[in-house]
Amino acid sequence: MNKPAVATLVAAALAVPATALAQSSLTITGFFKLSYEYLKLGDSAKSPSSEDRVVDDLSRIYFRVVEDLGDGIQAVGQVEWRINMDAGSDATNGANWVGLKSKRFGTLKLGREDLHYNQTPSTINSKGSLRAWNASVVSAAGGGGTIIAYGTRTPNLVYYESPKWGGFDFVAAYSANPGAASEADIGSSTRRGRGFNVLPRYMTQDWGVAYSYWDAKHDNSPVHQQADRIWGFYKLQGFRIGALYDWSKIKDDVTGATTSKREAWSIPLSYQRGRHNFWLEYSQARDDKQTPVNDGAKMWAVAYAYDFSRRTSLGLTYAEIRNDPGAVYNLWNSAAAQGGSPSGAVAAGEDPRIIGVTMRHAF
Repeated sequence: MNKPAVATLVAAALAVPATALAQSSLTITGFFKLSYEYLKLGDSAKSPSSEDRVVDDLSRIYFRVVEDLGDGIQAVGQVEWRINMDAGSDATNGANWVGLKSKRFGTLKLGREDLHYNQTPSTINSKGSLRAWNASVVSAAGGGGTIIAYGTRTPNLVYYESPKWGGFDFVAAYSANPGAASEADIGSSTRRGRGFNVLPRYMTQDWGVAYSYWDAKHDNSPVHQQADRIWGFYKLQGFRIGALYDWSKIKDDVTGATTSKREAWSIPLSYQRGRHNFWLEYSQARDDKQTPVNDGAKMWAVAYAYDFSRRTSLGLTYAEIRNDPGAVYNLWNSAAAQGGSPSGAVAAGEDPRIIGVTMRHAF
């Protein structure tokens, strides 16, 4: 076949997808983020009780598609590809969904999405270490041993986000089984699982307030989580102050007993001037009212980040949790395979703390 014929075939092949995608768009975005840090467990009998490590801060790539369907309606979809840049592994269990979007009627999605646990005015984990996030304390109960809303994307989800009326909108979400990747009701011999989240909020550029209600029973288990959270923030020039209060409860639906009932609060402060970013946060979980031991915790976090550009930053973070003798609160994802190391798990009364350098590049 001569070269002009080959060129003609290639041009024809490339023209087909260009025509098919004329009303569609694919956006690839995300960030790469890693930290080098020193982890120390205070009040620990372990030997050694410290380590230095390079950990991935949940680097990810988003694939987002939009197709205009006419009459102001769009088909939308997203796949979130998690890449553990240090361990060399990956996962596709992020915020994955497909749905319809309308400026008039809002957005309806099916798939997986973050609910409740991430509702916080804290922004320290945007450029500082993920371990410094105040969800470490305010999104855990049972002395820190149970993460409310599972600390990850809720699966089996029907998710609705309303249009914005001024600064107000709301989210209403229902999960057929919030605790596992698939359904497990039939033949389980326990009550059927389900979960829902309601999130009304009013947000402007300078201030905002939100309330989140979470209620979840996962399939084939008696565990029943309930939580209320209110939070807000106020900005004045480069300063930003936030506040959060959380009430969380865990029940056993077989026995009817409440196994955990605790309150937590947080005050995150931040300041941004030019290329310089500063954070100072304090969080506290009170003693659990349903446990016989002292199992509250206090958390401090401070961070600084320098912006080399709008997409690239270098940060320095210090974070510490002081656990009561019966508490096992840990820095966020510090003992996870992605975002930490299994040796970072804490025993009752141990006090985890880190100092680390974080590099982030967004694209």
